[in-house]
Amino acid sequence: MRLCLVLIAAGVALRQVDRAHFARKRPRTAPTADLISLQRRRVNNLTPLLLLIGQWLQIAGWWLLAAHGPLAAAVTAVAVAVHFRHLQEISHFAVHGVLARTARANLLLGEVFAHHPLALAPLPVRRRRHVHDHHPNATVVGTDPNLAELHEASLRQGATRVAFTMALIRPLTPRGIRSTMAGIVKTLRHSPSRTITILALAGGAFAIGGPAALIWGFLVPRLLLYPQLAHLSLLVEHTWFDPAVRTGPAAYVEAGRCLRLYPRNRFLAALTAMTWLPYGDLHHYAHSAHPGMRWNYLPALERHLPPPHFTPNGLLLGSPTVAGRHFSALTPAPGISGGETAPTRRAT
Repeated sequence: MRLCLVLIAAGVALRQVDRAHFARKRPRTAPTADLISLQRRRVNNLTPLLLLIGQWLQIAGWWLLAAHGPLAAAVTAVAVAVHFRHLQEISHFAVHGVLARTARANLLLGEVFAHHPLALAPLPVRRRRHVHDHHPNATVVGTDPNLAELHEASLRQGATRVAFTMALIRPLTPRGIRSTMAGIVKTLRHSPSRTITILALAGGAFAIGGPAALIWGFLVPRLLLYPQLAHLSLLVEHTWFDPAVRTGPAAYVEAGRCLRLYPRNRFLAALTAMTWLPYGDLHHYAHSAHPGMRWNYLPALERHLPPPHFTPNGLLLGSPTVAGRHFSALTPAPGISGGETAPTRRAT
């Protein structure tokens, strides 16, 4: 147990090096140009490496904990799933080329510490899909690959309440599990290096924490919990099914199709940022307006921007909620033809 705590504490400490480095002289609010200038002066290749090593040190600590009974195993499963989600989001900034100083460092750090061990598609493939296909076309039917992913999860016009509810937890359903496993198999089939990495990681989990670590510290998080967290994060990025279509400056356009969860609840916002919407994902509106901004500066940028047109108080509970808006947009009022959304349900 002592070694478990030491590893987790060491991982937390290493992660703070990157946070502290980019926090120096950071203003509470500032325009884009000032923040980009500060970011360029701070960017480096060392602190992102320490950040990623810290994530994996914490994971190793949780693997040690997994063997200490059912409760410890359950805590490990949730904690490792959160770390996997963090790794996904850190690598997202590598995709945008702002995790580290050089393009090569972004590629290597993203691949070695996230894409290979999580069996994700190669970083250049994700870059093309995310940067070139999603960002300019967010919420556009037939063009945005993320919206197509939600459609595949049965979030479509005319969805019943039962179908909508099941779509919210799709990664935990039999169909969702099959889809997750099919995606992993497809990725591994074309990448022997990823296959070796996954086998080595599974072996490492077993060596550190035995069968409990392998099952609850690797398989359950990767196949069930992490995909669910990633799915929820996708749901709260945009007003997918009834965006306000706008033209003009980037911030104005993105304010019409983005949302900001928990704008008035600091506790839930902080908890969310530490778990399933980490590293700037809570500030997706600011990221969408300026994709070249590192997560450290998104809160300051967000305070400088006008708020997006939808600022829900909760995901499922409270009013308004993300789920409520999505369901309303997918089930238009009587008299509205298929594919249209009632004007009263469209915030501007």
